[in-house]
Amino acid sequence: MKTGDYIFKFGKKIWPYNRSITGEGTLKTLKDIKDLIPEIKIKKIPSRKKVFDWNIPDEWEINDSYIITPNGKKICSLKKNNLHLVGYSSPINKKINFKELSKKLYSLPGMPDAIPYKTTYYKKDWGFCISHNEKKKLSKKGLYTVYINSKIKKGHLHYGELIIKGKTKKEVLISSYICHPSMANNEISGPTVLTYLSKWILEKKRKYSYRILFIPETIGSLAYLNKNIKTMKKNISFGFCLTCVGDERNYSLIPTKYRNTKTDKISLHVIKNIDKKFKIYPWEERASDERQFCSPGVDLPVVTLCRTKPGEYKEYHTSLDNLGTVVTAKGLEGGYNFAKNCVEVIENNF
Repeated sequence: MKTGDYIFKFGKKIWPYNRSITGEGTLKTLKDIKDLIPEIKIKKIPSRKKVFDWNIPDEWEINDSYIITPNGKKICSLKKNNLHLVGYSSPINKKINFKELSKKLYSLPGMPDAIPYKTTYYKKDWGFCISHNEKKKLSKKGLYTVYINSKIKKGHLHYGELIIKGKTKKEVLISSYICHPSMANNEISGPTVLTYLSKWILEKKRKYSYRILFIPETIGSLAYLNKNIKTMKKNISFGFCLTCVGDERNYSLIPTKYRNTKTDKISLHVIKNIDKKFKIYPWEERASDERQFCSPGVDLPVVTLCRTKPGEYKEYHTSLDNLGTVVTAKGLEGGYNFAKNCVEVIENNF
């Protein structure tokens, strides 16, 4: 099998996990990554800890959720599709009318077959996501039972860290995030490609050292920077975030703020050689953890590598972002080679 086939197979394994910025699904994903890379360390930060001007949220535990219609039909079941539940929903078990329920139902009229992805990390709330076609079928008469068996409790934020030593202490940072439920390009592609890229780096002779991170997006990078910023500013010479690297569309790149680092030059060189129709977005249209790694006072040389940039494809943040249609083994192979070629240029550019 080609590398892309192995990556796709791994993606299918971790697809069902209900990942969020904390909780069991994220921890299970990290443990599966560790099964493939035993060298990785799974670390944790206690909830409510202050990181810069943010706080680590309490841990979210979800067991089940659904709605029972007035005629007894179960809909919006978490066990059927984990996008049906708004992430970090508070517990509830009550009967309500359609007018009250409709305020907590989210759909996309412009994409009537898609279930949208929505969260409420930092505000106590609850809700369900549903395709617009299914929402239109709901009766406006009678009572609906809404049930969410969840717990928001003091716990931990988990992340994975892999430090690979080279001949020099100068480092290459490579990061991806592990906080989205079942969406293929905007989640599965990044950590699965990074897992197999890490395996390849471990097998090679290296001039540079590597700092590889599997973190919850935004709050994870902030928490990691809060703990490691001095070492990172001292040692990191190159940096990459990987996201949306599994489709078969064109390649794209989000550069650093000033587009003048060695990482910018290397990633531009690589993308020009693999795709004549590539697109470079301005940093003002940033989309992932390059926001934190390049923020004022941090200013690390970090770019984001993508196939199609987050938010630039119609299936983004919906149930239509799936394995097999949006993300393929061939697409993952391309994303893997994009990142691998950047590492090869770094190592060979003496």
